[in-house]
Amino acid sequence: MAHIISWNVNGLRAVAKKGFLEWFQSESPDILCLQETKAHPDQLDASLLEVPGYHSYWAAAEKRGYSGVAVYSKTEPLRVALTGDDRFDREGRVLEVDYGDFVVLNSYFPNSQAAGARLDYKLAFCDTMLTRCDALRAAGKNMIICGDYNIAHKPIDLKNPKSNEKNPGYLPEERAWMDTFTGSGYVDTFRMFNQEPGHYTWWSYRFRAREKDIGWRIDYHCVNPEFKDRVESSVILNDVMGSDHCPVKLTVR
Repeated sequence: MAHIISWNVNGLRAVAKKGFLEWFQSESPDILCLQETKAHPDQLDASLLEVPGYHSYWAAAEKRGYSGVAVYSKTEPLRVALTGDDRFDREGRVLEVDYGDFVVLNSYFPNSQAAGARLDYKLAFCDTMLTRCDALRAAGKNMIICGDYNIAHKPIDLKNPKSNEKNPGYLPEERAWMDTFTGSGYVDTFRMFNQEPGHYTWWSYRFRAREKDIGWRIDYHCVNPEFKDRVESSVILNDVMGSDHCPVKLTVR
């Protein structure tokens, strides 16, 4: 079994002050994928760079204190790569980590922002991800596309769908891309096991949203269809605090 956890920490240095390393040690995943690290490695304490038992890999944004992804792995991967597209690599959006048996794409999808200010950029990123996934699949690779997609796919995936139809993360164009993605065969693993509403991974810091559980499910582990039979479980760790997101955990055999 392999346990893969994905978490948008909304600042690694911030969450490190809230018990991150203790949680990490207790959970002991095989692979931990972080998004929105908001840090270059040279800004981090050694305790975050050299976690006992793990190799760590980093993709930082050119702009300091912004975006960024990281992977901690018990097993040294065969290959670690960026997207190769400077539009996205300069914002530290993706780390592609190849274990031979499967590839993990740790992904921090852009926020389309108010009035869709970055919607074109977001959709370009989405299309680039789908093209890459299709290429890996054509090469016979299995993959886990994990991270903060910044998209609630369906009405079931957020508390107030009607009032959010013109808001970033639930724009028609974003939901249409998720339709295309899943229509291409990629599987939202959480929905393999749970078809109920009321399961969220992100809550606004405003209006005591987490306390009231007024949330969105925008963090995913998706897999190619050829890999789905190896998925044992996909769960939301909504009791883990420290960020406006909570971790999501995938177990595969």
